[in-house]
Amino acid sequence: MGLWVSSVPRVRLQVVVDNFATHKHPDVRKWLSRNKRISLHFTPTSCSWLNMVEIFFGIITRQAIRRGTFTSVADLEHAIRDFIDAYNNRSTPFTWTATADGVLTKINRKTNSDTKH
Repeated sequence: MGLWVSSVPRVRLQVVVDNFATHKHPDVRKWLSRNKRISLHFTPTSCSWLNMVEIFFGIITRQAIRRGTFTSVADLEHAIRDFIDAYNNRSTPFTWTATADGVLTKINRKTNSDTKH
């Protein structure tokens, strides 16, 4: 981390990382203790941040690139940037509405049919 961190001095850095145990290594803890301007944010244990990136790339491909015609890399980059800007402008935070009891009830629900095929 040290090399890229030095390229942005005097800036508070928010770093999203996969929830792997690397940050628990003594050398990493020591380095982080000396670099207080860095805050680590972890993806959920059962979810890889890479999966989220792949999902977003799929969205960009389907909605902005697949049927487009681009005469240059710059045109493609412009189309991607325009899509991301519009996507961010219309995005809203996800609000969880299900209760734990409701989820557990659905999980434990018996099937309606006893067909044996």
